[in-house]
Amino acid sequence: MRILRHTGDVPAGLRGGVAVLGNFDGVHRGHQALLNLGRERASALGAPLLVITFEPHPRSFFAPGGPPFRLTSLRSKTRLLAALGVDAVIALHFDAELSRMPADTFVDDLLARDLGLRHVVVGYDFSFGHRRGGNAERLRLGGEEHGFTVDVVDPVGEGVLVYSSTRIREALGEGLVAKAAQQLGHWWEIDGRIEKGDQRGRTIGFPTANVAMGDHLQPRFGVYAVRAMLDGGPQPREWLPAVANLGRRPTFDKENVTWEVHFLDLDADLYGLHVRTALVDFIRPEQKFDGLEALKAQIAADALAARDRLASEDTAIARFPLSLATSAPLTIEGAA
Repeated sequence: MRILRHTGDVPAGLRGGVAVLGNFDGVHRGHQALLNLGRERASALGAPLLVITFEPHPRSFFAPGGPPFRLTSLRSKTRLLAALGVDAVIALHFDAELSRMPADTFVDDLLARDLGLRHVVVGYDFSFGHRRGGNAERLRLGGEEHGFTVDVVDPVGEGVLVYSSTRIREALGEGLVAKAAQQLGHWWEIDGRIEKGDQRGRTIGFPTANVAMGDHLQPRFGVYAVRAMLDGGPQPREWLPAVANLGRRPTFDKENVTWEVHFLDLDADLYGLHVRTALVDFIRPEQKFDGLEALKAQIAADALAARDRLASEDTAIARFPLSLATSAPLTIEGAA
């Protein structure tokens, strides 16, 4: 799958396609309904399926000092989109210039002139352009003018509850990772590069991989049963059992938030590698211990609890087949 940062000089093979528009943070089941419809339309037309999204997320641009909130990094988002049959992602660089672009210009120049779209799919609440001046009706009018058709997808959910990134963030904030996964349609992941920490875990017999959180949402602080996949290095790409802790490490009077992953059956030099960690169960909240011995005993108990919970069919990676998707090398064309 190709990733482009702008619509100028789009390859001829990607013009005249079907585009699904949105932020797609989480690529949850509601997003997947849009993508499934887009794939049907693209197949019927014999056209490429494109996703037009925005990086960074507009919320980061308009509120740069806010707390981390993202459910998926660009790396995770593109992996999921590729698994759902998308041919190319156009991740428009969201900056002051794009934020001021009138809705008419977005339709006339980007969608029609640059991409020559034949069909567009959006959700019922999609808006675009300066001061959110564009909506589904504006897209329909643009389609009549430029020769593309538009599908607007109604809310998708379970009963009266609509799938939404906000509800998923709330579930993760409570440590309800299975509930979040049900709405996502895949296990929620933290992905990042393994960095060098203070190496205290190795001295007490539980070496951990310190994973950069980036701008990922911070779920409930505490210990999780996770599966981890190394993306790079000599190890094969497979899900490995692990236990992880998110928090400030109050036993050592630390303040910075860390995501520390202990592989249950692997001891290797992992510094610099990229790792995906799928959260499958919450074990316990973060707590402060009286000393190292009490901490070691609890970590050993956490590791046993993680191994036990990971043995359940309810926490199997295969419960959500989309979680089995592996990453291709990430190449961004025309990076801004």
